Amino acid sequence: MSHLTEQLVACPECDLLLKEIPLAPDGAAVCCCCGATLYRNRPDSLRRTLAFTLAAVIFYLVANIFPILGIELQGNGNASNLFGAVRSMWHEEMRLISILVFITAILIPALELSILLYLLVPLYLMKQPPGIPLIMRIMSAIKPWGMVEVFMLGILVSLVKLQGDFSIFPGVALWSFAALTLLLAAVAASFNPRDVWEHLDYSNKRQAAA
Repeated sequence: MSHLTEQLVACPECDLLLKEIPLAPDGAAVCCCCGATLYRNRPDSLRRTLAFTLAAVIFYLVANIFPILGIELQGNGNASNLFGAVRSMWHEEMRLISILVFITAILIPALELSILLYLLVPLYLMKQPPGIPLIMRIMSAIKPWGMVEVFMLGILVSLVKLQGDFSIFPGVALWSFAALTLLLAAVAASFNPRDVWEHLDYSNKRQAAA
């Protein structure tokens, strides 16, 4: 949405208050004082974010249901999904690591995707979900804790180190985690919180005019 809104925007770096200006598609407004990016105009960003989110939900479910890796040694094989690996670490007294993996690779991505669906589906249907200010604050608070890409890097390092001692068979969940990593990056790149507020402002003005 690129219509002019007579509002002020605060620079996230130097807190300078500046008047919003209309932008060309894919344009960005920067602070005249420190050069920090104030906001961007990403056309149809909410719909694109919703599409990426729906795809990410599918890959997230596959990544957590199916085995990540299969290991075979002298004819004996074993495979486990992510939750099974977390549970095994818990039973092996590596409880801090198991908690960190559970929070960063299972809980936070699930919470982030759920919040995005809760927010974007009603907006797509031209409805206003309750509690948007709280939802936006929660999203901002949990975002640094989502570390699926770090988890993927750890798996790749483990694959390289174990390849010489075991026969390793990547499971479908491993490829799903790779796709999930890319989709979450696409969600982060396409989602623009400013568009949420502009969408709500536009909807409220349209309802008031009706």
